Amino acid sequence: MKKTAIITGGGRGIGYAITRQLGKDGYNVVIMGRSPEEDYRENLDLLTKEGIEYLYIRGGIENAMDRQECVDQAVERFGRIDVLVNNAGVAPKVRSDLLEMTEESFDRVMEINTKGTMFMTQIVAKQMLKQEMIGPKRGTIVNISSISAVVSSPNRGEYCISKAGISMLTKLYADRLAKEGILVHEVRPGVIDTDMTSKVREKYDALIQSGLFPINRWGKPEDVAAAVSALCSDKFLYTTGDHIYVDGGFHIQRL
Repeated sequence: MKKTAIITGGGRGIGYAITRQLGKDGYNVVIMGRSPEEDYRENLDLLTKEGIEYLYIRGGIENAMDRQECVDQAVERFGRIDVLVNNAGVAPKVRSDLLEMTEESFDRVMEINTKGTMFMTQIVAKQMLKQEMIGPKRGTIVNISSISAVVSSPNRGEYCISKAGISMLTKLYADRLAKEGILVHEVRPGVIDTDMTSKVREKYDALIQSGLFPINRWGKPEDVAAAVSALCSDKFLYTTGDHIYVDGGFHIQRL
């Protein structure tokens, strides 16, 4: 039986690279996004051209009804869910000093990034537990967090806190689900060339040119997708609750 992967925020950027890679790996892909399907038409048409079977579901992970609808439609269309990639997330609308951060901004980022990931994982894990086990594991969950889970940026503190929360969610679910045959991993991207980083491109261009990153270039969405692909394969059967950096070596402490 062909396996199925849900990728939240899978219509563009890092999410789309993951969608496309998992499709090439042989999965049916279910893309959950908050924009109309037509907004991603060019990307979706490329999936069809490459022979990747997909289902697009409009909704936000912060909404309980949308989460349920995503799972229900995925199971109705493809029969099961084998992989969940929690990629959907937002940055603050305005970068503000920590002393000026508003409660509204904090609540918005936490609700989507952390609360949404928490309960999307919960509902998909429950579905996985209902399914017949195919192969050496029942399912794989990959959380896309960020180097911001451990790197301080006082001008976007709500984002850092939300990603640190995802790191703990990874450990909690890995602990809870290991005995059920479901493995949970975290991927921490660094500076990746996406819409989210386009607004601060000059800043990161300068940092890259200064040699801050051992691998001296921008990261690509495909770099993240390759890591997710490996974790979803059967090559990491004795690993759960851990993280992998896709950051050009930025996390290395150097003198």
